[in-house]
Amino acid sequence: MIAFSMTPFGRIGVVWQDGALTRVDLTPEVGDPREAASAPAPPEAVRRAFAAYFADGRVPVALPLRIAGTDFQRRVWVALQGIAPGQTRSYGDLARELGTSARAVGLACRANPCPIAIPCHRVVAARGLGGFAGETGGRKLAIKRWLLEHEGVVLLR
Repeated sequence: MIAFSMTPFGRIGVVWQDGALTRVDLTPEVGDPREAASAPAPPEAVRRAFAAYFADGRVPVALPLRIAGTDFQRRVWVALQGIAPGQTRSYGDLARELGTSARAVGLACRANPCPIAIPCHRVVAARGLGGFAGETGGRKLAIKRWLLEHEGVVLLR
C-alpha cells in the first residue's frame, strides 16, 4: 500500500506491507494531485516514526523493514543503520570496515529502498557531500543536505 506524506522538504511516498516498511520514495511522481489526496494514510506506527524524526533529527526512524536486496546490499544497509543520527561516515571508511570498495558501498546506497529509515544520507564523500540516490546535484542532493543539517551535522558550503 502506498501513502503520500508532506515533509519539510516536500512530499514523500511511503510503501508498506503487513506493517513493515518496504519503500520510501523521496521524490514521488504524482501525476494527478487527487491521486495523492485519495491515497490511504500510512499505518499509525509509520506516521508516528516519521513525525518523530521530522520533529527531532536525533530520533531514528525505527520501523520493521521488508526489503529485497543482495546479501552484499543488505550487509551495507545493516552497517548504515549503525550510523547514529548526527554522525557521518565516508564511503571509503565504510568500505574498509566491510572489506570492499567505496564504489560498491555507493552502489548499495543508491539501491537503498528505504532512505531515512536506512540512513544512506549519512554516508558522504571524503571531500564533500557526495551523491544521493544516484544524483550528484539537484533536488535529491538538496534533500541529503537538509536531512544531515536536520540531524545536526555541520556542513561546509
